[in-house]
Amino acid sequence: MSTTLAQRVVAGLKDKILAGDLAPGAKLPSEAELIEEYAVSRTVVREAVTRLRAEGLVETQHGRGSFVLAVPEASSFSVEASAIRTHADVIAMLDFRIGVESEAAAQAALHHTASDATAIEDALAGFVRAGHEGAVEADFAFHLAIARATRNRFYVDLLGSLGPMMIMLPRTRLGEAYSMTDATHVERVQREHDNVAAAVLAGDVDTARAAMRLHLGNTRRRVT
Repeated sequence: MSTTLAQRVVAGLKDKILAGDLAPGAKLPSEAELIEEYAVSRTVVREAVTRLRAEGLVETQHGRGSFVLAVPEASSFSVEASAIRTHADVIAMLDFRIGVESEAAAQAALHHTASDATAIEDALAGFVRAGHEGAVEADFAFHLAIARATRNRFYVDLLGSLGPMMIMLPRTRLGEAYSMTDATHVERVQREHDNVAAAVLAGDVDTARAAMRLHLGNTRRRVT
């Protein structure tokens, strides 16, 4: 019972903190005031304050009381191209993409809609049309179409924050044998994209995951 009452006090105080009614640095109402406001016992109030402290919303100063801490501001994930300076940075980015995009392909296979399927097919066709020009934008559009097909906005937001530079930067590290002006390499990369798309559109979760992992793993190997 006391736990339920404490939750009510926590919820009430948290609402005031998040709404700015209790600003950072403000002192929490005294125990007596909280007891009266919420019609609870001293034990319940102390439990509520302990929970707020555990959540990082207040701090208790001995002999002075409890004070509201600043709520951390929301931040968006982003990576500036200038922050990826070295060969090791490019490898690290590819390792990151392997983890994220392999699972994105699996989720796309599981959740894609008819409109997603059309978008993936269009993006794939655009990449093929780019051919030996190896358009960075066309390559990125394909990966973004897969992310959108997950029906999970976090995949889309993440790839959107990376932007086309996630395609461009690894290419700057490739030798002539892996240049997008090399016909054999272009066909190889197109085939990798074909395999990813086919597995996603077939709803084959495991194969989609493996196809994307193989594609990005091959990119990593080429860069290495």
